[in-house]
Amino acid sequence: MSKVAYLQCPTGISGDMSLGALVSLGVPVEYLSETLNKLGIDQDYQLRAELVQRHGQQATKVHVDLLHKHHHHGRHLPEIEKIICKANLPSRVEAWSLAVFRQLAVAEGAVHGIAPEKVHFHEVGAVDAIVDIVGTCLGLDWLGISSNDQGLPLLYCSALPTGGGTVRAAHGEMAVPVPAVLKLWEMRDCPVFSNGIDQELVTPTGAAIVTTLTKEFGSPPPMTIKQVGLGAGTINLPIPNILRLWLGDSADNFEDTNNPHLETITVLETQIDDLNPQVLGYVFEALFAVGAVDVFTQPIGMKKSRPGILLTVICHPENLLPCEAVLFRETTTLGVRRTTQQRVTLPREIQSVNIEYGTVRVKVAWHGLIHDQRIAKVQPEYEDCAQLARKHNIPWREVQRLALHAWYIQHHKSGVNHN
Repeated sequence: MSKVAYLQCPTGISGDMSLGALVSLGVPVEYLSETLNKLGIDQDYQLRAELVQRHGQQATKVHVDLLHKHHHHGRHLPEIEKIICKANLPSRVEAWSLAVFRQLAVAEGAVHGIAPEKVHFHEVGAVDAIVDIVGTCLGLDWLGISSNDQGLPLLYCSALPTGGGTVRAAHGEMAVPVPAVLKLWEMRDCPVFSNGIDQELVTPTGAAIVTTLTKEFGSPPPMTIKQVGLGAGTINLPIPNILRLWLGDSADNFEDTNNPHLETITVLETQIDDLNPQVLGYVFEALFAVGAVDVFTQPIGMKKSRPGILLTVICHPENLLPCEAVLFRETTTLGVRRTTQQRVTLPREIQSVNIEYGTVRVKVAWHGLIHDQRIAKVQPEYEDCAQLARKHNIPWREVQRLALHAWYIQHHKSGVNHN
């Protein structure tokens, strides 16, 4: 059974609306505040929530009150990444938060014609936006939303309203949707519609969250709704300014099919012969953070008999641009080849088991219908095992063995059929 979430956005989405919907679902404000304090910016803001009315409907409004509004809080991407990486956040939260900001940097960079790391975020890099993005990732993790095989949450989202009119931003008066939002929509082939309201309905922060973390846009997935969270927007609109977050279970996981899943992927390749090999580990991490499915290298011989490497990245088409941006930013390559291929994958999900040393996530895959519980492969997550092994000074293989044993004991009792 997978836990999934669906964002219904009749009046758009912003970071504070996302936080409000999560708090409405039960995510404690105290937990968000205590964990966000690890970012080291807690003296710049206060987080509070209240119940408000929007056209007679009660919803949760979350405020990020800045304590030093006269300070300039603009930041570049490397500074934001450093803040997040030093905060010792839950692993999923760190990865999701970095991915959201990097997606936004790629979009802003494309708009202004500069490299992503040179983007000065202005409002988006301000304290309140950092809190909104990291806080949203914390909330999704706290609710236990299942992860897909790319490590992203099983989050779905409706089509988004375009809004209209103009808004004042750091670069002056801008038409709505603002350029960064349009670019983010373009990067994800986002479905949009007009609800006739001439206001900024989707902010860059909100657009970055959904275009990075959403698995699919459109209608709700097959799910059993368990709870609905309501996050209030700031202004009153002709219709209730409320973001609705549906939380539920999906027994079908990713695909309701008798066959393995056939999907389209993008393969990026580049040959490199003048890069310090020490940087490759960092490049791998950066690629996975922006949505790469797999990354690998092969030794090759290049022109003039120079030894080199072939660096290959596999990603979904919507993550092509962020992955390509990492290759140009972090390596010496001057060109990247793109090919589109198809791959077949088994349906899978991430489950968790408890052992004496802590909790370990386990990737479980099936042959045939998931309803039949015909297990094909079970593999504990490497990073979880490594973290516990380091923490308790025990062999990694022992943690993996205990995790596998715990999983098989747990599912033997439930009568799961293991192939």
